[in-house]
Amino acid sequence: MPSSDAGQLLLVGVPGPELDSETARLFRKIQPGGFILFGRNIQSPAQLRKLIDDLRGLSDVEPVITIDQEGGRVSRLKLIGNEPPNAQQLRDRDDIALIKKHGDITGRLLRVFGFNMDLCPVLDISFDDEADNSLRGRCYGRSVAEVVAKAGTFNEGLRATGILSCGKHFPGYSSAGLDPHHELPRLERSREEMEAEELAVFRAFAQSVDSMMIGHIAISGLDEVNRPASLSPAIIRDLLRKDLGFDGLVMTDDLDMGAILNHFGLDETMRLGIEAGNDFLMICHRIEMAAAAKSAIEPLGEKLVPALESVARCKSRLVQPTPFSIEAFQSVDSEIWDLRVATLGDEAAAKRSPEDGKRSPVEIY
Repeated sequence: MPSSDAGQLLLVGVPGPELDSETARLFRKIQPGGFILFGRNIQSPAQLRKLIDDLRGLSDVEPVITIDQEGGRVSRLKLIGNEPPNAQQLRDRDDIALIKKHGDITGRLLRVFGFNMDLCPVLDISFDDEADNSLRGRCYGRSVAEVVAKAGTFNEGLRATGILSCGKHFPGYSSAGLDPHHELPRLERSREEMEAEELAVFRAFAQSVDSMMIGHIAISGLDEVNRPASLSPAIIRDLLRKDLGFDGLVMTDDLDMGAILNHFGLDETMRLGIEAGNDFLMICHRIEMAAAAKSAIEPLGEKLVPALESVARCKSRLVQPTPFSIEAFQSVDSEIWDLRVATLGDEAAAKRSPEDGKRSPVEIY
């Protein structure tokens, strides 16, 4: 039986590298369904595992514990280890075996720390490798076939380790000219155009990813009301659930992004998110608002049941963490370096970008 606690529908961030007493009390009270970690939560291997163990310890129901560990700049764990190659670098190297290895290494690395879900693979098609929409370097292909083959190989390798996967960012925003971290992109694109490209990819993954993240983008051909996809019943309930037949976990992208924050109030966002068909509502940064978010959706009553059932089904597949040791981490971390060299070559692998080892003030996801 699924929990009836509305807190199970919240995926929340954590303020820092340790659980302070106030945050611990908040989480015990609202019982979030999951936690998402960022660079601000990562200082050392042992510290990270303790934080995750502490989060699990205060949860009455086993929580989803997730992170964005893609490769390249969206690799939170590069703060304490090596940086894996990104999707574009693997795409250009064009070696399926290396992509499969990347999925396997990523899954085993996450299990060392106690994560049970990774927020990837990115399923967006790269129409322009230099586009300024936060996807630079993160796409596995420039065509439907290439994304399906290469992102699919990563997804297979990741899931084989027991880590759940997440396809993002449905229904695709690689045509967007704006970054949703700052403002809502609005795209004039027909249903036919979407079906030929972006939706063709997501259809191919509808039965092979464990969850889908809904992007903050308004697409005229998919929702005549021009709502953000993340708050659109036409896109989530009708297109993703009914048409594509996806029956896994559905989550919003971060509801603290400018694309949503600039246009909707908290209570309205939470209500619209559930009514649109989301199972997890993601609050990454305004963690102090989590109790208010729970209060905003509790009055929806029976409308919460489908989401609660979906979260419970997802949690039935969660794996337990592997035993932690520094040696276990170092072993996997050395495999990441080897993968980096195999993908980029010795000279390129040794170069560190200016952002390596730093916590970015705006983390992309």
